[in-house]
Amino acid sequence: MNFNMDLYNIYFFIFLAIALLCAWKISVADWRRRIIPDVYLFPLFLIGLIITVFFPWPGNIADSVIAAFAGYILTSLIGFLFEKINNKKGRKYDISPIGMGDIKLISAGGIWLGTTGLAISLVVSCLAGILWGKAKKQKFIPFAPFFIGSGFLTLLILGFLL
Repeated sequence: MNFNMDLYNIYFFIFLAIALLCAWKISVADWRRRIIPDVYLFPLFLIGLIITVFFPWPGNIADSVIAAFAGYILTSLIGFLFEKINNKKGRKYDISPIGMGDIKLISAGGIWLGTTGLAISLVVSCLAGILWGKAKKQKFIPFAPFFIGSGFLTLLILGFLL
């Protein structure tokens, strides 16, 4: 047995376990309190960078960084536009439709999923969130559980297809 290779695999699974724990904590916090704590979000982002750079992963680092940057910018613009449209219509909400936690989560999702995976995950999570919101007749829904669930499924699908 090769000791270095065994240690390499142990580190990989430790990083994945910590990332899964962070994703779980983010989902629970957003579901219960509608907030995504940075204490779990930043380690998820950092572990995504480490895994993408140093371990075999479905995507490459360039694609992941582009996806993270594009996800952050596009989601910020969409949130800004939603807020401006609602303000012009005279609707004042205590919270914005897309919070900064959601924006940072989508950026972290870009690191893990790459451009293709992020696009698939966003479409699936938005559709699932809309269906759940319509079924429960709610105006505001916690986005993180839907995004993390669809991101995990997308990662599995991309892992098998690539």
